[in-house]
Amino acid sequence: MPSQSSVKKVVLAYSGGLDTSVILHWIKATYGAEVIAFTADIGQGEEVEQARSKALATGASNAYAVDLQREFVEDFVFPVLRAGAVYESYYLLGTSFARPLIAKHMVAVAEREGADAVAHGATGKGNDQVRFELASYGLKPDVTVIAPWREWDLKGRQDCIDYAERHGIPTGLTKDKPYSMDANLYHISYEGGVLEDPWAEPPAGMWRLTTDPEAAPDTPQMVEVAFEAGTPVAIDGERMDPVTLLSSANRIAGAHGVGRVDLVENRFVGMKSRGCYETPGGTLLFHAHKAIEQLTLDRQVMKLRDDLVPRYAHAVYDGFWYAPEREVLQRTFDDIQRPVSGVARLKLYKGNVTILGRQSPNSLYRHDVVTFEADDVYHQADADGFIKLNALRLRIAAQRRALQADGGEG
Repeated sequence: MPSQSSVKKVVLAYSGGLDTSVILHWIKATYGAEVIAFTADIGQGEEVEQARSKALATGASNAYAVDLQREFVEDFVFPVLRAGAVYESYYLLGTSFARPLIAKHMVAVAEREGADAVAHGATGKGNDQVRFELASYGLKPDVTVIAPWREWDLKGRQDCIDYAERHGIPTGLTKDKPYSMDANLYHISYEGGVLEDPWAEPPAGMWRLTTDPEAAPDTPQMVEVAFEAGTPVAIDGERMDPVTLLSSANRIAGAHGVGRVDLVENRFVGMKSRGCYETPGGTLLFHAHKAIEQLTLDRQVMKLRDDLVPRYAHAVYDGFWYAPEREVLQRTFDDIQRPVSGVARLKLYKGNVTILGRQSPNSLYRHDVVTFEADDVYHQADADGFIKLNALRLRIAAQRRALQADGGEG
C-alpha cells in the first residue's frame, strides 16, 4: 500500500459504475488526496458523458472523457485481428487489449496533471489489475499504483453497496441486471452474479449487441469484406474508416445473432472464471480474414504463424501488451500479413458465419495445378516417390517391430 502522506493527487480510471464511484470517495477519504477521474471513450456510447458528470458529482476535482475510438480500432483491434489471436479457442480478447490503451492515456493524464499516483477499480482476483498495472509500469516505471480492492476492508459487492448508501453515492444498480458488464466498440463482456454458476444459463435479455439466434431473420444475409495487408478496409464494396467499419460489422452480424460466447476460462491469477462475451463484428471479421489467408499464405508460413498465435494470445490476455515479446510477435505477424489482401464472401444465418467464397490478387491457388481434369503441370506418378520417402521411417519402424516379434534382435 502506498504511503498515504506521499499521495496528494490521483488519476482514477473511472467507469461510473458502483466500484469506481465508491473508490473515488474512498481515496479522498483515506488518502486525503485530490482525485481526477479519467474515462476512456472506446465505444460505450452515452455512458461516457454520464460517467464524467457523475465523477464531478461524486467529488472529483476534474474529469476527463477522451475519445479513443479510432486509436482503439487501429492500434489494438486490427493488430490483434491480423495476428488471428484467440484465447483458449473461443475468446477474441476484447477486454484484454482495451486495458493497456486506457492505462496509456491514464498515465499521460497523470503526467500532465502532475499526479502522484494512478488508481483502478479492478479486483484482486481478476486479470484487469494485472493488465492495468503491467501497462502502467511499462510506460512509467516509477508510477505509484493504488488498488483499493487490495487495500480496503470491503469484501464484496454488497459491502460496496452499503458504503455507497452510507455516503450518498448513487449506484445506478437495478435488480434486473444481476451481473457485471463491460462494454467497448469491439465487444461486451458479462460476468459475476448469476453467471458465477457455470451450469446456469445466462439471463434472458442479457445480450446487448446480438439478436437471439432463434429470433434472427429466417433469410440469410450475404456480406463481402475486403482486406488490405490483413486489415479490413471495406464492407460490401464500401470503403470505411476503421470505427465506421467495425460499427457496421457489429450491426450486420449482430442482427443475425453472430458472436456469442459462453466460456469457462483460465484467469492469469490461477482460477477458473465463467465469462460471457458477444463480439459480432469481430467474429465476422475473424472468419473473413481467415478466408483470405487460406488463399494467400504459404503453408509453412501459416504453420509458423499458427504455432506462435497461442503465445501472442496469452501475452495479450495476461497483460503484456507493452512487453517486447508481444511487440516482436506483432511485427512478425504484420510482416506475414503483407500478401493478405482480397475479398471474402460470407453468409450470416441464425448465429452462424459460413464462408462462401474468397478472391485475392495474391492468391497462391492454381486451378491448373489442383484440377482433377487433365493437366500438363503436375505429373501424378511423381507422388509415388514422394510417398515412399515419407513412409521410409514408418516402414523401418514396422520392420523393427516385426523382427522383435519373431524373437530376433532385441
